Amino acid sequence: MKPELMDSRIEELIKGKKWHELRQSLTEWPAPDIAGLLLQLERHERVLVFRLLPRPLSSEVFSYLESRQKDELLRDMTDEETRHLLANLSPDDRTQFLEELPGQATQRLLNLLSPEDRKETLQLLGYPEESVGRLMTPDYVAVRPGWTIDQALEHIRNRGRDSETINVIYVVDPSWKLIDALELRRFILAKLDLTVEQVMDYTFVSISVFEDREKAVQLIQHYDLDALPVIDSEGILLGIVTVDDVMDVAEEEVTEDFQKVAAVMPLRMGYRESSIWLLYRRRIVWLGGLVLVNLISAGVIAAYEEILISSIALAFFIPLLIATGGNAGAQSATLMVRAIATGEVGLGEWSWAIGREIGIGALLGITVGLATWGLGLFRGGIEIGIVVGLTMIAVVIASNLIGVMLPFLLTRLRLDPAVASSPLITSIADVVGLIIYFSIATRLLGT
Repeated sequence: MKPELMDSRIEELIKGKKWHELRQSLTEWPAPDIAGLLLQLERHERVLVFRLLPRPLSSEVFSYLESRQKDELLRDMTDEETRHLLANLSPDDRTQFLEELPGQATQRLLNLLSPEDRKETLQLLGYPEESVGRLMTPDYVAVRPGWTIDQALEHIRNRGRDSETINVIYVVDPSWKLIDALELRRFILAKLDLTVEQVMDYTFVSISVFEDREKAVQLIQHYDLDALPVIDSEGILLGIVTVDDVMDVAEEEVTEDFQKVAAVMPLRMGYRESSIWLLYRRRIVWLGGLVLVNLISAGVIAAYEEILISSIALAFFIPLLIATGGNAGAQSATLMVRAIATGEVGLGEWSWAIGREIGIGALLGITVGLATWGLGLFRGGIEIGIVVGLTMIAVVIASNLIGVMLPFLLTRLRLDPAVASSPLITSIADVVGLIIYFSIATRLLGT
């Protein structure tokens, strides 16, 4: 039965205070649907319904709620209920939740955890914010190379229930150094009297705990992995990152890049949850900076006031030229930012990319330059047509170069290339375009 058809039934059970029937009904729901139901209920009803859920299910439902909704729910729960809830969350979900809270709230909740859970969570929280260490979970299954396949399978049965995934089994030495990563099917298909070492191939892909989480996304996508082992500088296996974890990261990173490309400082929460004041603060910084850049454009126009007065027809083409240049630069920047982010283009290939964009810019410039030459000829005569046509070619080539070079420069400076936003590229291209336009006009028309 669809969740929408069950809402009225659930509403009747809540109003009738038929808690046993309600509990039975909700256990048949998927966790994401229960989370959606909680959002529709009044605050006091939400807590009652949540308390009815079996503990494993309640922890799963909790992980699907937004941070603000988690906070509200925890405020209405007792310390004992909160302790059980946090203890039943997976380590990576628990860490994600705790790092979103203010420091004092995080400390209070950490104190509710058992010593073992607290140690685990503090360890995860100690890694850099955007690192794989914050994303990994230490719930995996590892075996020893000297074990027989029979012993390994028995261990997998015993520990598999608490593991994030058992599709991949990790082989470690006595010091817990990662030796291999094997698919479960190898253990199932192998003879029981063979040792684990006899079915090993010593080929695996791993990632450093301090590596940026975007690298984990790239590795899992490139090698088509279900899980990626996380190791320290000595090769010790610390945890794993699963494909569902990186899907969330990929979505967050794409959203963040979209916001940066639009000249908005990245939001740490959804648009709906963001306050007006937060949205203002995230946007005003960029807008203020772009205003300063655009003031340079105004200064360029003022500096060439005489040529404008002597040939007023030049003013007609300013919006056309700088808009086309800005658009061309934004196109090349967007393509290059994405190519760098996905690893398609490396830092060492900057000269190849620049040469490629010069050629593309020339083709684009000549195409639109011929069109604007005709328009200039019609509106201002032969000389204006030549100035406008040559400017269009030069502006498109220059804007393409700016668009392709800026992401490489930012990456070299260890900044996110997505900062090369469309508004920033457009503003820079405006200044460069005006300088090119008036320089050509001054040379051909005189003052």
